Amino acid sequence: MSLLHLFLLAMIQGITEFLPISSSGHLILLPNLTGAEDQGQVIDVAVHVGTLGAVILYFWTDVKAALIGMPRMLTGKLDTPGAKLAFLLVLSTIPVILFGLLLELTGLYDSLRSITVIGWTMLIFGLVLYWADQRGVEAKAAGDWNLKDAMVMGVAQAVALIPGTSRSGITITAARALGYNRESAARLSMLMSIPTIIASGVFAGAEVIATADAQAARDGAIAAGLSFVAALAALVLMFRLLKSVSFTPYVIYRVVLGIILLWIAYG
Repeated sequence: MSLLHLFLLAMIQGITEFLPISSSGHLILLPNLTGAEDQGQVIDVAVHVGTLGAVILYFWTDVKAALIGMPRMLTGKLDTPGAKLAFLLVLSTIPVILFGLLLELTGLYDSLRSITVIGWTMLIFGLVLYWADQRGVEAKAAGDWNLKDAMVMGVAQAVALIPGTSRSGITITAARALGYNRESAARLSMLMSIPTIIASGVFAGAEVIATADAQAARDGAIAAGLSFVAALAALVLMFRLLKSVSFTPYVIYRVVLGIILLWIAYG
């Protein structure tokens, strides 16, 4: 894969991963709309791993607290904020792992990687995000995250395995519907991405090792490094904008793109 192609993939992933507009959908659209080689799931996951480094660095205080609290969580003690956070992050990741295995074992994931599917999910879940953002009150902060809310957001995150849905978009949607303020909704969504990306990265890494594909590993490492830089910049920008801007601009983008994709698919 050429360096230019890897650069484009990394920029798309890094910029769109933490915006509610579906990074995976954009990664699938690149080869579909340009005729370029489909990068495959290994490269898809590699650029996600790059964004993993960015989110860990940006939210290091929360990540550190969860890591420190993990030993207490493993002994069944949730008496510290870190232990509670670690437990809820693990809990919210279970649905996406189970649904991901189902899609992989049944072969349904490949059949969902189409412009038609992405067009509909862009449009529908964009409108749902708008509804939740406008209707949702701002009564809760990230520190109020509890068992019920983690499960609801975890199930929502599993649905995001359908291309075009947007992992960050649907988890933010769920959080806003549950009453979290915009910044806390985005923060919880980003933290939830950490164990999810780790799980998918382990799976893809095992696939690369099993096939002994050195070229895929090299391309993946380059893409991961580039997406790390782009993702860190996107995170900084997004959280600055959230202080004064709602999610409506992202909704408009999703709706417009969804309509264009459906026009292409059915035209």
